[in-house]
Amino acid sequence: MNTLSLYRPSGKKMLNNIPLSVLDLIPVKDTGSAQESLAASAELAKHVDQLGFNRYWVAEHHNHPGIASSATSVVIGHLAEQTEHIRVGSGGVMLPNHASLVIAEQFGTLAAMYPDRIDLGLGRAPGTDQITAFALRRTLNQSVEDFPLQVEELESYFTGDARVKAIPGIGENIPLWLLGSSGFSARLAAETGRPFSFASHFAGENTLPALEIYRNNFQPSQALKEPYVMLGASVIAADTDQKAQWIASSQQQMRESLRRGNPGRLQPPVGEVEDYQTAPMPIPGPGAIEPSIAGGPDTVRKGLEDLIEKTGADELIITEQTYHQEDRLRSYEIIGDLMS
Repeated sequence: MNTLSLYRPSGKKMLNNIPLSVLDLIPVKDTGSAQESLAASAELAKHVDQLGFNRYWVAEHHNHPGIASSATSVVIGHLAEQTEHIRVGSGGVMLPNHASLVIAEQFGTLAAMYPDRIDLGLGRAPGTDQITAFALRRTLNQSVEDFPLQVEELESYFTGDARVKAIPGIGENIPLWLLGSSGFSARLAAETGRPFSFASHFAGENTLPALEIYRNNFQPSQALKEPYVMLGASVIAADTDQKAQWIASSQQQMRESLRRGNPGRLQPPVGEVEDYQTAPMPIPGPGAIEPSIAGGPDTVRKGLEDLIEKTGADELIITEQTYHQEDRLRSYEIIGDLMS
């Protein structure tokens, strides 16, 4: 259904000859609003579009006071309208939360409005807690086997093989990605010949095993003739290492609050990690991928090149949680300057 050109377009600026993309959670600041967050993300999308980034994805989350990307398809339309060239999509839609027909119609509509610019990344996690998952799905009587069947059903709406027709949707050439943080989606992506995006930014210890599963079991398909891996990387760049590490403390505070089971809004940077951290962060085991990079241009370049060398990634998708918008724009500007 798709070709490799949909995943690695020519003419893009690249680091070590691979594209760089953006994953945005639409963070909500402590004193901010969803309206301000969505406006800030639109500004960032326009910024990285001009810098030559490959794609801009948003992730579905629910019942989190610090994330404003719950209505993922609506946000994608907003960002696509604000940009010109960059691909816009989901990283991802949590498919078990939805009827496959509804997602086919939503993304079919987006593809009709923004031709050749829409991606559909699919995950099987709820993107929330169990109570909220029940509110979304009305039943939790699903097994892991349901997800592959639901992906197959979704694709049938785009190909026109389903008895019910998705209008818009049928005949749209929308790249379907599988997302994961373990080996399950890696194997499913391999067996169905789809591109795979791995969340190494929060599952560093699982990265290399999952990529090995994907590459060793890949079956060529009409969609994709060879394996294609896009790797999530948490990166904050600034003009100096010290400033980047200070900026990154906002993201670290959010991770710490989530680890405590008390998710909150994005907080301003603090002086020292010890000011808010109640327990040491876990040390990555042997062979694990470092989950985050924060530093000046040289540090970031080395970190990204090390990540590419260790994983053989075909593309990197950069995510970050930065409090001040000017720091956020500057971070991607520095990363963009590293692209050659």
